[in-house]
Amino acid sequence: MKVLCAEIIITFAPMQLLQVSGVVPENTAILSKHLEREVIIDFFLPTNVPDPSALTLLLINDGQNMKELGLEKILNELYTANALYPVLCAAIHTGKERKLEYGVASQPDYLNRGGKAALYTSFILDELIPFIKNNFSISSFREKAFAGFSLGGLSALDIVWNFPEEFKKAGVFSGSFWWRNVDQVEVDYDDDKHRIMHQVIRNGKYHPGQQFFFQCGNMDETMDRNKNGIIDSIDDTLDVINELVKKGYDRQTDIHYLEMPDGRHDIATWSRAMPEFLKWGWGT
Repeated sequence: MKVLCAEIIITFAPMQLLQVSGVVPENTAILSKHLEREVIIDFFLPTNVPDPSALTLLLINDGQNMKELGLEKILNELYTANALYPVLCAAIHTGKERKLEYGVASQPDYLNRGGKAALYTSFILDELIPFIKNNFSISSFREKAFAGFSLGGLSALDIVWNFPEEFKKAGVFSGSFWWRNVDQVEVDYDDDKHRIMHQVIRNGKYHPGQQFFFQCGNMDETMDRNKNGIIDSIDDTLDVINELVKKGYDRQTDIHYLEMPDGRHDIATWSRAMPEFLKWGWGT
């Protein structure tokens, strides 16, 4: 593990803004009081950034999968093409209690999964973000965003939605929006009442300036609980988008939906979608 220093990413050049030439990967660990475990973080640090306040901070759940996803290569290719403004990516490794730490902070699901989601949120806000600011000597970022995959995507959206003063963008790849407080086999189960994230948005408020990226694949799964010919992951995601639109978000300018005909619920698919997400959020 390495102790990170601001000098790693910040090169001050007078009178000009240098093009980002690539990223420097670094790795460290934080001992979290909230989670009572060591949390490993992989950082992808853009080079030649003379003004630290020009950086966007992008947090990514399931950071242990970034090597397989190829995030470093994706970032380098975008920077080489001068297609991306500087983004400091912090990929957060999950722990053994992933299904407890990821979820919706206000309510666990019907099996009590997500029971530590509120603690994970506190780790992000109280420990991780202050750690990053301190170790990189950055008092503020251009903006902050959060992304995740599957259950990690649900977690990312929940945190972004509930803390609009901190986060402006969310990226959700194959999000677990089926997350529910009643088992779907129960006779009284109702999509409109028991999907947790949909209710969180429905009961929340419009936050001006927030934007959302959603990705789904037509081969994410085969389940179709309402027998409408559309797999559940797409149905659930489109319903989340509809709830956001009802709150006042513009479907064209505030929400980006990427549906991949050959997309599966896997890292290879999310790797193909990642460049579109990054260019959507911070493309030049």
